[in-house]
Amino acid sequence: MDAMTPNAEPSKDRLSEITLDQKSLGRTNANIEHEREVAIFDIIDGNSFAIEGFDDGPYTLNLGLADDRLQLNIGSVLNPALLQHSVPLTPLKRIMKDYFMVCESYYEAVRTAPPARIQAIDVSRRSLHDEGSVVLRERLASKIVVDSDTARRLFTLLCALHWKG
Repeated sequence: MDAMTPNAEPSKDRLSEITLDQKSLGRTNANIEHEREVAIFDIIDGNSFAIEGFDDGPYTLNLGLADDRLQLNIGSVLNPALLQHSVPLTPLKRIMKDYFMVCESYYEAVRTAPPARIQAIDVSRRSLHDEGSVVLRERLASKIVVDSDTARRLFTLLCALHWKG
């Protein structure tokens, strides 16, 4: 087979653009800003995002916070205001609080702690991040189906929105 053979058309069940509601963004720091930028880049680079009952992708996504809920405003080329979906934050609050505390410890440890201590904190950080992404994925599942990598990165963006500094 020729190496120049075109690949199959990309899936419609994906995100092609992500924006964050500027009114929802709290105070931030360089670490959170970096996490946000990397998560958006990684999601756009490869994701799986399907909406139950729709086949209008690829989709655009604007994430925001409203009334203690994650607000997902989803659009497509054919319909810029395709769907609004919100997810209660209550099931994620404890995880996010613990995640923020561990992240602060991690960022502090990177400056002063020995590598073994940094690695131990990072294991806790990753574990909480995984737990948060699983809960977020479950909460989205009634309307939006995402793969685990997309859920992890969406959890990162949720944390970037919810971060109070």
